[in-house]
Amino acid sequence: MKKLDGSRAGKSYTRLRTAKVVLFVAAVTAAVSVVGLRIDGPANANTPAKLTVRSTATSESAVPASLALSQHLGKKRNSPTTTTSVSPSVTTTNRVAPTVTSTTVNAPPSPTTSTTNASTVPTTSPQTSTSTTTSVPAATTTTTSTSAMPLGVPSSAEPSGLAPPIANALPGFTQSYVNDFTGTSLPTGWDVYTGSPGSDPGAQWGKAHVVVDNGLLSLNAWLDPAYNNSWVTGGLCQCGVQQTYGAYFVRSKVTGAGPTGVELLWPATNVWPPEIDFNETNGMTAGTSATVHFGASNHQDQRRVGIDMTQWHTWGVIWSPASIIYTVDGRVWGTISNASEIPNQAMTLDLQQQTWCSSGWACPSTPQSMQIDWVAEYTMN
Repeated sequence: MKKLDGSRAGKSYTRLRTAKVVLFVAAVTAAVSVVGLRIDGPANANTPAKLTVRSTATSESAVPASLALSQHLGKKRNSPTTTTSVSPSVTTTNRVAPTVTSTTVNAPPSPTTSTTNASTVPTTSPQTSTSTTTSVPAATTTTTSTSAMPLGVPSSAEPSGLAPPIANALPGFTQSYVNDFTGTSLPTGWDVYTGSPGSDPGAQWGKAHVVVDNGLLSLNAWLDPAYNNSWVTGGLCQCGVQQTYGAYFVRSKVTGAGPTGVELLWPATNVWPPEIDFNETNGMTAGTSATVHFGASNHQDQRRVGIDMTQWHTWGVIWSPASIIYTVDGRVWGTISNASEIPNQAMTLDLQQQTWCSSGWACPSTPQSMQIDWVAEYTMN
């Protein structure tokens, strides 16, 4: 989620985020013992496996009254800067086959929200949910088929094992931007967050916590002596590039639990909502979520997936007037097709890491990093 700076911090956001993470934890926990979206087969960077998706609707009534959703405040960076500082060392592990689950959550503060695979959410009584199971064809590394989404091109020179996808990897779209984060400084058009998020004054962003080195963009959380040994994290926006509709693909992973990592689209006007979070870890490594925020009252439509976030994955969002499609490793794992939920204004890509220690969650115990190998973007034809 985006968090506004102090000038827009008049309303509390703690209850929403607490409720949201409780929902996310419950979904991931339930997925371990029940059933859901599962990846079977080889687990290497170049061989995607068969994906089966189950989506279940959950009503807001499942949240304890004490954690009822309150009005949301988005985030925005303070004065952006750039940095070329050196990243602390991190440890990576070999990829293993994940078990993945997907759950649909509709959590508006009060009005009705609808999704493509769930019955209408009543405003006065618990929801009667339905579920559907869909088999998605296995993806290939590069393709022009509509059955697969961009994943990347095998390359031993890349830290993640995959280079950015080719220019015609997504039918109906034209590749407009690619960055592999070579060198030791941020590319033109990117700006670094500084200061404290208005929604969580206990958190802190610092320019030294955003690093480009060894072919990676790293957002690093560590106890920073410059901030009284508080946990400080990194965040940045591609403020120089905005578009209405398009597709974004980010090859990333986290080194461990603690800070929440978010890949999102934010309105170029800074008038919030809308917002599209297409990968938000909530400080965990067992899965992530995707949420679209829409309407003046901040309605939310969320999807969740259980997957090992410490391994490299290609996360994508394909945004058009007809739908918002979430992808991972070349396969669709969530779709929004309700026109009232889909933003129709220019947005920018933002990548951020944030702690919520003052709220009692998403707080690291050791230094952690969110690592990005590359970003690829497409415009609609």
